[in-house]
Amino acid sequence: MNYKQALDKGILLLENEGIEDAKIDAWYLLSYVSGMKKAEYFLKQNDTADELILFKYKEALLKRASHIPLQHITGEQEFMGLSFWVNENVLIPRQDTETLVEEALKVIPSGSHVLDLCTGSGCVIISLVVHGQGLSGVGIDVSEEALAVARENGERLVGSKVDFAPGNIWDGVTGRFNAIVSNPPYIRTKDILNLSVEVKDHEPRIALDGAEDGLYFYRHIVGHAKEYLKEKGWLLVEIGYDQGEDVYELFVANGFKDVEIIKDLAGNDRVVKGHL
Repeated sequence: MNYKQALDKGILLLENEGIEDAKIDAWYLLSYVSGMKKAEYFLKQNDTADELILFKYKEALLKRASHIPLQHITGEQEFMGLSFWVNENVLIPRQDTETLVEEALKVIPSGSHVLDLCTGSGCVIISLVVHGQGLSGVGIDVSEEALAVARENGERLVGSKVDFAPGNIWDGVTGRFNAIVSNPPYIRTKDILNLSVEVKDHEPRIALDGAEDGLYFYRHIVGHAKEYLKEKGWLLVEIGYDQGEDVYELFVANGFKDVEIIKDLAGNDRVVKGHL
């Protein structure tokens, strides 16, 4: 069997199992197990495939066919131009969340110290430190397993510029910060069962479940942020597509100024931001 035949079979297998983007995923998995980039593949597509590569490719395809997320198979996900290590203990970084980082970079002054609540893989705070000017930060998460992933990403990408510590929202947080960012759990409990198999069965529920109305974490974050922000400090949170007005009202009720709802590239409400 040559590489083109292997890829074609991989695509067909994933399509038959109802995998969205089967063609893309089949290619990524072949690239992952073989180390080939597209240019090399086009040169070698008619060559007889290495037996070990075929074995590894079949293993990877069967995992994806059972709806294990692609990123859990490859162990990585790109976010803000950086490669983050991920596993089943953290939410997979998504392009929607890049809106949170981009908006934060617009308003956070150079040299700022930033707090990231519900840090997960650490993708938000690490991206801010990499792309910002002289930023440092702290990432807080209740999950020790998630913190292990965040620390690995931090050590690899920013060294000692970000500290990761255990804590449940504000528990474990000390001092004041120039800005606070968060992508907290915000899915309504009853809606989790309606998510894709990849999400509801393979991503940590603790990173998804925002309680009955999806606003539990926003109430706690917005309600106490003043106690941890410096003068004129910024608060920015990612939100679900239908939570803009509710979270906006929480910001205003808690004394934040210049409150805005920001849309993502798809035109959905994605971030609420404001400052003291």
